[in-house]
Amino acid sequence: MSVTIYHNPACGTSRNVLAMIRNAGIEPHIVEYLKTPPTLEILADLISRIGLPIRAVLREKGTPYAELGLADTSLPDDALLTAMLAHPILINRPIVVTPLGVKLCRPSETVLDILPAPQRAAFVKEDGETVVDSAGRRVN
Repeated sequence: MSVTIYHNPACGTSRNVLAMIRNAGIEPHIVEYLKTPPTLEILADLISRIGLPIRAVLREKGTPYAELGLADTSLPDDALLTAMLAHPILINRPIVVTPLGVKLCRPSETVLDILPAPQRAAFVKEDGETVVDSAGRRVN
């Protein structure tokens, strides 16, 4: 079962998603995209498979978004992709790839929609929110 997470270990959402993948009994391929950014082709393919506009995968908070003038809506998608590659912190995370699809997993429990295996136990996010009950069922 092949699962890949584009992960930032400093991000709580990303850590929660990784923990939920592991709670399903899956050890994913972890790409720390800040250390090993995807190529232009891979990034464009991931965003296309997510099914969102590039701007929806562009992170603003804690990035050089404003300094680079990326709020300018006249910028073409190629310029946004180029900025994301030059400054990988601009890539919103985590992005998860499974046999069931590709998602930007924000909020973190979104990953449950594409995991090919059920949760094996209860899961509580770092902030204390219960996401999965003791029977492995999603709570909400």
